Amino acid sequence: MIKVGVFGAGGRMGTAVCDAVTSDPALELVAAVDPGRAGEHVGGLTIAATADALLEAGAEVAVDFTVLAAARENLRWCADHGVHAVVGTTGFSPADLDDFRARFGAGGANAVIAPNFAIGAVLMMRFAELAAPWFETAEIIELHHDQKADAPSGTAMLTAERMAAASADWADDPTKTVVVEGARGGMGPGSIHVHSVRLRGLVAHQEVLLGTTGQTLTIRHDSIERTSFMPGVLVAVKAVADRPGLTIGLDPLLGL
Repeated sequence: MIKVGVFGAGGRMGTAVCDAVTSDPALELVAAVDPGRAGEHVGGLTIAATADALLEAGAEVAVDFTVLAAARENLRWCADHGVHAVVGTTGFSPADLDDFRARFGAGGANAVIAPNFAIGAVLMMRFAELAAPWFETAEIIELHHDQKADAPSGTAMLTAERMAAASADWADDPTKTVVVEGARGGMGPGSIHVHSVRLRGLVAHQEVLLGTTGQTLTIRHDSIERTSFMPGVLVAVKAVADRPGLTIGLDPLLGL
């Protein structure tokens, strides 16, 4: 049985992770950490204020769904203390990832960082990558709840990166006059436009629109509930010990 600790256990995603871990017979929830919710209860545990609770409980894997600044420190702590990390927090810079590559693996701890743990979203990115060479124009629209702090989403940026790597032959933007600044969204990898929507009532959604002569293709994924991320999180928790160093994305764990 794998012993699991959860950072950000008092938040919506953290609570969902705790519930998923406690429901899996192969896993044991041994620690819950959230400085802002210390003393509250989740998954049958009292939420602790510091990561020391993971060490005391013998956690082998820590799951992090927090905010960027906290996640940076949590990953460094995991690497320093030999605890594997599974991370859904987004917004890491290339410098952050280089730092994690240097830290993980050498000390015995590994990490999986994925911008999206919904298996359908992983497939959506793969389908967009496969379609890219057959179309000359593409745009990405990502839609999230109104508490998401970063834009564009990590999923949207990774989608654009993978599409740009699959094809360098994209038509120029025909826009000559911009009436409202930002109307064409942001320019992502491969000059693919990315549009971010933040709307109360949403969870996580993305459309990839591709067009060529006489036809269009729309690839869309919708996470209706946060439970949609849990199967992917559990896959990563069970696989991270066998993935040396840093793994980006869920694809390698799914054989994609």
